[in-house]
Amino acid sequence: MQTPSGLALPFPWVRLWSDRGPGRAFVSGHGPLQPDGSLIATLGKVGADVTEEQAYEAARLTCLAVIASLQRALGDLDRVTGWLRVFGMVNTAPGFTRTPAVINGFSDLIIDLWGPDAGSHARSAIGVAALPFNIPVEIEAEVAVD
Repeated sequence: MQTPSGLALPFPWVRLWSDRGPGRAFVSGHGPLQPDGSLIATLGKVGADVTEEQAYEAARLTCLAVIASLQRALGDLDRVTGWLRVFGMVNTAPGFTRTPAVINGFSDLIIDLWGPDAGSHARSAIGVAALPFNIPVEIEAEVAVD
């Protein structure tokens, strides 16, 4: 596996698991990408270099990157029967405490696309001192799959 910058990774973007019957897909941390797969131009710490609104949009773009990885791994997004857990990390400036509002960019899109039953998920949204490539958000997820 590789990152958008070409860095080789020793793990897959999506790890499928099933022990007879319905399974799960564990999605590695993703960042916000442009449609061509490159990193977004809006980089830095939320609350200093990046506004809350820009970070919300970065979380939506991260959601699209996660969905694209699931599509590649599953072949059919109809196999996703439920979103179980989302873990969102926000690259925060000191004092920025609105991390849940930023990660809502991801959650809102999932619920819009999968509906409240399959799209609702457990979630954490934390602030961190730094993220790879200075991205404003990184998000990982766990989904139920058929």
